[in-house]
Amino acid sequence: MNAATNERYLSGFGNHFATEAVRGALPEGQNSPQKVPFGLYAEQLSGAAFTSKRSENRRSWLYRLRPTASHGAYRPREGGAASLLRSGPFHEVPPSPNRLRWDPLPAPSAPTDFVEGLTTLGGNGSPAEGIGAAVHLYTLNRSMTDAVFTNADGELLLVPQAGRLRLVTEMGVLEIAPGEMGVLPRGVRVRVESDGGSEDGAARGYVCENYGAPFRLPELGPIGSNGLANPRDFLTPVAAFEDVDRPTRIVQKFQGGLWETELDHSPLDVVAWHGNLAPYKYDLARFQTIGTVSFDHPDPSIFTVLTSPSEIDGTANCDFVIFPPRWMVAEHTFRPPWFHRNVMSEYMGLVKGAYDAKAGGFTPGGGSLHNCMSGHGPDLPSYRRAVDAELGPQKIEDTLAIMFETRWVIRPTRFAMETSALQRDYDACWNGFPKAQL
Repeated sequence: MNAATNERYLSGFGNHFATEAVRGALPEGQNSPQKVPFGLYAEQLSGAAFTSKRSENRRSWLYRLRPTASHGAYRPREGGAASLLRSGPFHEVPPSPNRLRWDPLPAPSAPTDFVEGLTTLGGNGSPAEGIGAAVHLYTLNRSMTDAVFTNADGELLLVPQAGRLRLVTEMGVLEIAPGEMGVLPRGVRVRVESDGGSEDGAARGYVCENYGAPFRLPELGPIGSNGLANPRDFLTPVAAFEDVDRPTRIVQKFQGGLWETELDHSPLDVVAWHGNLAPYKYDLARFQTIGTVSFDHPDPSIFTVLTSPSEIDGTANCDFVIFPPRWMVAEHTFRPPWFHRNVMSEYMGLVKGAYDAKAGGFTPGGGSLHNCMSGHGPDLPSYRRAVDAELGPQKIEDTLAIMFETRWVIRPTRFAMETSALQRDYDACWNGFPKAQL
């Protein structure tokens, strides 16, 4: 791609950025002058209603080689591995009150790109209503070639577990690796490239598709002005573009279905852009953890990286939460996550290492689902280790777990309930707890 500088990223969450791959491509003083420099076409990408509050409004102006309106009719995409991709409303199978856990999905047996390798585990809400979220996994062993993907249903939060992803978007290039996350706003076009990275040659990871309000940083409240994820650590790509004249497919997700059309050129042709709606990435190692230095266990909400708010104040449409390496220093306190039942529903994944509440069965690339009011907590070996531990400053190291937490029940897909990756003996990890002796 053609880029103007050696800088790969612009820094800061939610800022208004301005970047050009060719000097002078950004218009001065007007968003859409009568004559745009170099004969480029001005286009606004809106991520919010025009009349949204200024603090909520997301939009960017793109200056491109051709207008995106120039394309033929979309047609339904036929067949392929993407038959495992689902979208809300989720009604394939009844919702389950059971605790569910899955092993990692196997590597594809045939050449599979990002779109073909998307597999849906469940979700809630509906893109038609603009509420809820879906949980997907991706497994891929080849890059997209002469094709791009765009999602009209929601934004995509990607968390690699194995293998790097190179996200070639119309606004520039993002590279994300295990330990990082990336977000693609609704409607942004992307070509996903990867060279694998795991032992079996496949790249794997987790995807949260957010149908609701765009992700943003949570309020800090009594924490103060610093802590958790800091805005300066979020990175957005500089302008870069492709001037390529060869057939390119556009695959669009629209109201749960996949549609496609073909152009005679690459649509990744934005020469310059400015605004506050753009792809971004974040290194999860930069998260500043907050914890207790006296006693008892703070709520896991202190690990929230991003939140998609709902109309109910303090209740998220979806939260993105991490459990990174951290010091534990609480006195006379049970340190792993305690036994609990929660009105929110939780899907957890593991990027690396081990999770401090599970001694086995929860492996990198796998995941678990604990829906509304399902009792869960540490398994018996983890419980015994924690109650017998000699308490002192302890650092949890070489681990990274993630969680997508949402206000509504996550309804599983048929695949999720029938796959051989489902651990049908998951409940057994809580067997053997002795009765308390009064």
